[in-house]
Amino acid sequence: MENLQSNIHIGHLVQAQLKADQRSASWLAREIGCSRNHVYKIFNKPSLDADLILKISFAMNFNFFQYYTAEFLEAMKARMGEE
Repeated sequence: MENLQSNIHIGHLVQAQLKADQRSASWLAREIGCSRNHVYKIFNKPSLDADLILKISFAMNFNFFQYYTAEFLEAMKARMGEE
């Protein structure tokens, strides 16, 4: 099996969506039960645990998994084109 690495930086995507929603890091921290400093650390992480992505998705009412689904589908199309 080939070694796949995502081109997604989920922390940046969370930060951008939070800004688009005009919400603060403090708001997200309260919603997911962590400190504001932890939210800023999340913004800098290129990958996050699936449970945390789910928690953030519910809090923000936004499906962050859609980025991974789109990347997966593109990779599968490319793979099928190679066969």
